[in-house]
Amino acid sequence: MNRNYSLELDKIMKEPHNRGKKLLLHSCCAPCSSYVLEYLRSFFRITVFYYNPNITEQEEYLRRVAEQKRLIVEFNAQSGIGSGLFYPIMVEEGNYQKELFFESIKGLESCKEGKERCFVCYELRLVETVKRAKETQADYFTTTLTISPLKNAAKINEIGERLAGEWGVAFLPSDFKKKNGYKRSVELSREYGLYRQDYCGCIFSQKERENKRKKE
Repeated sequence: MNRNYSLELDKIMKEPHNRGKKLLLHSCCAPCSSYVLEYLRSFFRITVFYYNPNITEQEEYLRRVAEQKRLIVEFNAQSGIGSGLFYPIMVEEGNYQKELFFESIKGLESCKEGKERCFVCYELRLVETVKRAKETQADYFTTTLTISPLKNAAKINEIGERLAGEWGVAFLPSDFKKKNGYKRSVELSREYGLYRQDYCGCIFSQKERENKRKKE
């Protein structure tokens, strides 16, 4: 039976005792985080954890992390911060470990995007996130990855829930693309002038996009 992760999240957010809980939110990029932060910041105390060793080019990595930090500064400058409407958003940058990514996906280089190589990548990033959540005593951890129509939300939630059991930190279920979440992220990207890339960051995804554009 297919689960409605979006509905499960809504149920958690309807419980008054969960308001103000600490959430460590893994973010893949500023555009994807935009809607997620807009949606969750009035309920959770969020720290964005930017950890993406899958990004092959350092210049690309630096550009994306800068956009993430800029977006958070702009969100925190809005009225309502500290007045009870919105909690201020914190941000932490993880280590840039592209060598670890290539080691982790060794033997899966030829997989198509969205298959086993991506599943390994999801787990790589979520493992580091749950470790950091444990260290900082966060109440929940989750990721923005489920906002993308190209990402497997069921697999991401499966990995997150397994890691929650292993590390003793609750995983926040999600399917952020629901409720027009992806559409809203596009609107917010335009509103804030965000750099919006068309590939996940790894060299394999980049090549697939380039090949697709050539065919088109």
